[in-house]
Amino acid sequence: MSTLRVAVLGGGSFGTVIANLAASNGHATTLWLRDPEQLADMRASHENTRYLPGFALSPELKFSDDLLATVAAADLIFVSIPSKAFRAVVTAAKPAFRPDHMLVSTTKGVEKDSFALMSEILREASGLERIGVISGPNLAKEIMAKQIAGTVVASADESLRDAVHETLSCTFFRVFANTDVYGVELSGALKNIYAVASGIAAAHKLGENTRAMLLTRSLAEMSRFAVHLGANPLTFLGLAGVGDLLATCSSSLSRNYQVGFAIGSGQSLEEIVEDLEQTAEGINTIHTVKHKADAMGIRMPLVNGLYDVIYNGKSLYDVVLAMMLASQSSDVEFVLPKPGEE
Repeated sequence: MSTLRVAVLGGGSFGTVIANLAASNGHATTLWLRDPEQLADMRASHENTRYLPGFALSPELKFSDDLLATVAAADLIFVSIPSKAFRAVVTAAKPAFRPDHMLVSTTKGVEKDSFALMSEILREASGLERIGVISGPNLAKEIMAKQIAGTVVASADESLRDAVHETLSCTFFRVFANTDVYGVELSGALKNIYAVASGIAAAHKLGENTRAMLLTRSLAEMSRFAVHLGANPLTFLGLAGVGDLLATCSSSLSRNYQVGFAIGSGQSLEEIVEDLEQTAEGINTIHTVKHKADAMGIRMPLVNGLYDVIYNGKSLYDVVLAMMLASQSSDVEFVLPKPGEE
């Protein structure tokens, strides 16, 4: 396996996981952090005590607060920045980019005002062409504990897909390939919405039948929306689609699930955001996707229901009742003919 120079931008839980995997696999890896206090702590403890306490990091992993130097020294760059700051960081790094740089987003979200996906922001803000994304059921603490997991790298660039595979694959972490960038990326962003819904359902102690219906209707809804934007529906049957949806909607380790559970337990959104140490992309995504779906005329009852609960103060009971009494719809998306095609 060839040795690559790797940079990871962002010191959150998943950025730390990616950097640790790369360094543990023998690649010269630097983790860039914006927060000088966190940088000093990670250099001293060789641990991410803020987000992943108790997990020792590879002794080969280096840390830096010099964005341009970190980027300039790398061949492969993972961008693990929350969606609200993603464009600003990539723009700030632009002076250090080279045409041969490979840029990979690990962020599962969409830009609030533009509805740009992270791969689109990478291309726009960097001016580069070698772009990819990774997504999958990747709960950070489980990966740090070396529990078996997998992810999907999507890119039109075969050499980029190969580079990500070489950099991250090991005995407990498998990297699968796809060319459907939008499908993989939208899977990762949209499932955050339904993880919030699952957390609310768990707080209300709804049954297993309810949970099963919620998961399958979530899959139908997210694939319907993504296909309107050009994604391949088959992507949603894989690890980045149903795999990530199942993990995120079932685990209390998921930040979006935690947010939903807190909402279902009666906490206000302001209290939840203040208490949560890391970004829960699902809250922003609910708002953004609801307005995008309305503008495009895409039917998304779960998104609309969540929006009403979170932003309009409607009761969960009223929202669920309206959904249950709604007109018949297809069980599996894309199976029944569209209206007028019978």
